[in-house]
Amino acid sequence: MSAFTAIAFIAGLSITLAVILAVANARLKVYEDPRIDRVTDMLPGANCGACGLPGCRAFAEQVVGGAVQPSGCPVGGVDTANYIASYLGIDPGSAVRRVARLHCAGGTDVATTAGIYKGAESCRAAATVAGGGKACPYGCLGLGDCEVVCTFDAIHMSLTLLPVVDEDKCTACGDCVEICPKGLFELVPVNRQLFVRCKSLLEGDGILENCQVACTACGRCAADAPEGLIVMKNNLPVINDEMAHNETEIATLRCPTGAIVWLNH
Repeated sequence: MSAFTAIAFIAGLSITLAVILAVANARLKVYEDPRIDRVTDMLPGANCGACGLPGCRAFAEQVVGGAVQPSGCPVGGVDTANYIASYLGIDPGSAVRRVARLHCAGGTDVATTAGIYKGAESCRAAATVAGGGKACPYGCLGLGDCEVVCTFDAIHMSLTLLPVVDEDKCTACGDCVEICPKGLFELVPVNRQLFVRCKSLLEGDGILENCQVACTACGRCAADAPEGLIVMKNNLPVINDEMAHNETEIATLRCPTGAIVWLNH
């Protein structure tokens, strides 16, 4: 076979394959609603996953498809939801905004240490070394992994080395929940006023030697709360969020350490 023949054969084969691919693409192409691109552009572009989906485009696909409502994007808020709803001609929906809160109040002013940790400035790293050095094995280690990972600048460390959440900036993206080695963060409705600031599973006043604000599992909150609102489980009060919290501040009044609190908004 001459060089010319070989070149002609390869060229012909390339053209044939190109035609086959073009036909296949035309026949197998899946239609995509052009509104998806438009709704994606309307979204904040944070791709934080706070909506429960892997990114803004995935959320846009679900909104256009009618599977979720525009209000499902906590970062965009009401204005974005209304903007998208107006464009699509649908109901923006309503959703209770959620924020991250910390189940620990044991800063350096009230909690003791059992040892000095020396190593990488990371809670995850410290947790692998005898639990991090804090006397309370359930307490915040205070090295700020949550502050670092928060892309919305909603978490800052206090002078007592506890993370403080700016609820106005928090989008409930869940990054702090995932990174905390002690599992101390929880995403809760912003209007939830009854909250337990402790995750210790220990019982009795003896734990106060490790942390002055720890829950001692005395059960007074459960006894004082409306029936069914609070139950004690694993030495901690568990709040029934299906019940209204109105006028239930009474559940906090006899707590000897302030481990359960009433948050005013």
